[in-house]
Amino acid sequence: MSKRAKLPPSFPALVQAYFAEYLTQQRALSAQTIAAYRDGFVLFLGFAESRLGKSPAAMALADITPELIMAFLDHLERQRHNSVRSRNARLAALRSFLKFAAHRDVASLQVIERALGVPVKRFERPMFGYLSREEILAVIGTPDGSWLSQRDHVMFLLMYNTGARVSEIIGIRVGEVILDDGAACVHLHGKGRKQRSVPLWRSTVKAVRAWLRVNPQFEATSPLLPNRNGREMTRSNVTKRLILAARAAASQHPRLTKQRVSPHMIRHTTAMHLLQAGVDISVIALWLGHESPVTTHHYVEADLTMKERALAKLQEPDVKIQRYRAPDSLLDFLKTL
Repeated sequence: MSKRAKLPPSFPALVQAYFAEYLTQQRALSAQTIAAYRDGFVLFLGFAESRLGKSPAAMALADITPELIMAFLDHLERQRHNSVRSRNARLAALRSFLKFAAHRDVASLQVIERALGVPVKRFERPMFGYLSREEILAVIGTPDGSWLSQRDHVMFLLMYNTGARVSEIIGIRVGEVILDDGAACVHLHGKGRKQRSVPLWRSTVKAVRAWLRVNPQFEATSPLLPNRNGREMTRSNVTKRLILAARAAASQHPRLTKQRVSPHMIRHTTAMHLLQAGVDISVIALWLGHESPVTTHHYVEADLTMKERALAKLQEPDVKIQRYRAPDSLLDFLKTL
């Protein structure tokens, strides 16, 4: 007696397996990333329901056509006023699901390949903002006797030293900072729960040691940089403290008043200073925890663009400076003949 052919999984079953198994267990993405993918999917399914007249539970992979995806992306930009970056992020989430579905439902490969053909929209990347060495040192500052001042000093110093994301900084535990001479480093937990170790300057080690002496109650599992209640700081809390520090430093460096200093700008600052110091781009990628070297290459492009702008302002040494002459319409006409 022959076995019955196995039926392909339904669309709802694929969506459930994608979120419950693939993203959570196989890719081990953070709760925040999974939530972003979920929100994008909810938007897409709501749009598809209004467009197709089908509930999400009744949908099939064949319903996800290039035309539907393009209409959804257009809806995001026109009706929801999403940026091109946000639009591309939503598309990336859909593409990730479709690639997963291709392994679970081979019979739908042709449909999936067509849907995967929807292109990412190109856009002009803004120039990376970063601080000069003098500016970042002024922001880090010198701690006074207060507990908050000492914590912020250690926090900003670690941010500049490591180039860590704000989520990585607030997630550091006391036991993850190694202060041994010659082997000082901090263990960071990055995107996708990937871990990396970043070496520490002697000045950072000295500041952390002083901080731990002020807080003898800390245990190995305690947050290294807690709030007043001893709990892990929030992203917004870090941003607020950084803005206050930048305002204080602006008295010495007025340019800071025009800068939107954020935790990510400190990360850019670390990357640009490493690049300008001659550190190889592959090392910078490891330092920052970049999954793709393409991401790190943006710093090279930004640095080169800045140098080209500076060069354009200089007069080449072998070019004679010409006296200004008013344009002559007749000469211009003759040159066209």
